[in-house]
Amino acid sequence: MKLDNRLNAMTVDVEDYFQVSAFEGVIDRKDWDSISLRVGDNTHRLLDLFAENDVKATFFTLGWVAKRCPDVIKRLVNEGHELASHGLAHKRATTMSREQLFSDVAESKAILEDISGVKVIGYRAPSFSVNDTNTWVYEVLKEQGFVYSSSTYPIEHDLYGVPEWPRFKYDRPEGIVEIPIPTLRKNNANTGIGGGGYFRLYPYRLSKKRIQRFMNEEPHPYNFYFHPWEIDPEQPAIKSAPLRSKFRHYVNLSRMEGKVVKLLNDYKWGTMKEAYGISQA
Repeated sequence: MKLDNRLNAMTVDVEDYFQVSAFEGVIDRKDWDSISLRVGDNTHRLLDLFAENDVKATFFTLGWVAKRCPDVIKRLVNEGHELASHGLAHKRATTMSREQLFSDVAESKAILEDISGVKVIGYRAPSFSVNDTNTWVYEVLKEQGFVYSSSTYPIEHDLYGVPEWPRFKYDRPEGIVEIPIPTLRKNNANTGIGGGGYFRLYPYRLSKKRIQRFMNEEPHPYNFYFHPWEIDPEQPAIKSAPLRSKFRHYVNLSRMEGKVVKLLNDYKWGTMKEAYGISQA
């Protein structure tokens, strides 16, 4: 029996373990092609889990990954999931000029649409890298035919965060719908509850308590995000990474799949388009 009857959004940021922002200082992009991919098998495993639990999800996918794992893209579309863009090669939007971002997003969108045969209308910036310094990102997305973005996390964080921005789905003046990552409000501050490292770190009963509080207090859908590498405890260790980055990346990897299965069973899940009523442009 589900703990809440509303439809929420299950999302996956499709990138491999060596592409995360936490490792960008120790793994050069020019070396990516020489590293054995694990993202394909891990994403197929997630698709198996979703099928077993009758869940549809939105996959924010790197163009770089899609080009090398077209079977994953075709399978997720054929099984009724939503395909969306995560950019080309996990470059944060805050590190690119407008022209560079336009090229990055355009190439990613073209790769995804060519492989899948479907129109891509959703975008998530790597590491939630949209903030007050680059709101022109939304103009670029509008120019390229996107309808919605999920690129902001309204919390204080050392790597990202826009704590003063809206907490719930809203219409941007540029013509894009923005859907932030969920937060709880307490003592005039926001706390992240959207998934990822927070979800791996805490016991499932605590994460469920926080998610349930959101649902009890807010009339809005909840959206959850995680990555294929988070269910892969056998992935190679990046020993040269900073200690904080290693902790964030490796904590509780062996427990993640079991926690995700519990989450799939406890709540109702669909795509971003379904949960938030996003219509195809």
